[in-house]
Amino acid sequence: MERKELIVDYNEYASVAELAADERELMERAMEAARGAYAPYSRFHVGAAVRMADGTLVTGSNQENIAYPSGLCAERVAMYSASAQHPGLAMTAMAVVGYNEGEYCEASPCGACRQVMAEYEQRDGHEMTLLCYLAGGRIRRIKGVKSLLPFTFEAQL
Repeated sequence: MERKELIVDYNEYASVAELAADERELMERAMEAARGAYAPYSRFHVGAAVRMADGTLVTGSNQENIAYPSGLCAERVAMYSASAQHPGLAMTAMAVVGYNEGEYCEASPCGACRQVMAEYEQRDGHEMTLLCYLAGGRIRRIKGVKSLLPFTFEAQL
């Protein structure tokens, strides 16, 4: 038997204001997107923003449907839109934020969104930076989805 250990390397910031200008812009776009979510059933609005390698920003928000699970998470809406609108262009960063009862709140990608992120990282040949809004307005910054989902499926591309 061989014992192994996983270490999750991340940074936390006290607020959006502490982020670098490009990351602050990305988080602010995710915040705008969250307010436009369609979430009549859960009433939990989520926004995501993806930065492309050329600096273009693409946003998405969760979209629910009465025929659950036909809806889609904000992160996948943003990533799929980015890939469809900018085929072949790498995604370099994504910001995620929740919005509930008029206030921003904590949000983090679900397992399905993490796996989609992993495949885009594999396809593009580099890790994405992920910014997640936390309770109290703090921000968690993580480099690469493997810190969130260490044993991903590997696509044979």
